[in-house]
Amino acid sequence: RTIFEEIGVVVDDLFTTYITKEGIAQPLFTQYCDGRRTQCSGLSQWGSQALGEQGWDAVSILKKYYGSEIYLKSAEKVEGVPLSYGGEVLTLGSEGEAVRTIQVQLNRIADNFPAIPKIPADGVYGPATQAAVTEFQKIFHLPQTGSVDFAVWYEISNVFVAVSQMA
Repeated sequence: RTIFEEIGVVVDDLFTTYITKEGIAQPLFTQYCDGRRTQCSGLSQWGSQALGEQGWDAVSILKKYYGSEIYLKSAEKVEGVPLSYGGEVLTLGSEGEAVRTIQVQLNRIADNFPAIPKIPADGVYGPATQAAVTEFQKIFHLPQTGSVDFAVWYEISNVFVAVSQMA
C-alpha cells in the first residue's frame, strides 16, 4: 500500500468511528473544550493531555469523561463523506470512480463558482475535466496544472464540503 492509501484509511476511520452506548442507535453527543478558557461537561484538552502523559490510552480517557459503559463503533456506511485520495494523480486519460467523484464535486462547486465549467460525471478525465480542474486551481490560487494530486484532491473536497454545507 502507498502512503496515500494508508492516509486515506486513517482519515476514513476517523470519520466513521464514533462513541456510543449499548441500546442506542446513534452516536453520543460529545463536546470538547480547552479546559482553560472554556469549560464544558465533555472532553478537556489539557485534562486529557495530562491523563495521556500518565499513560492512559484514548479509550480510557474517553471513559473517564463519558462513562465506563461507552465504546467506539465504526459505521458501516456514512452518507456524504467524500472519497479519500487514492494515491494516483488524476490527469488526461485517467478513468474510474475517483475521476467521477472529482467531476461530481466540481459540478457542485460550480453552482457557487460559475467560472468553473460544468462537466459530464462520466468517470473519464478528458479535456473538459482538465479545464474545470484548471479553473478551480486558478480560483483557489493553486498551481494551474490541470491535474488532481493529493493537495488538489483535498482542496476540492474541502470546498465541496463547504458549499454543500456538510460541515
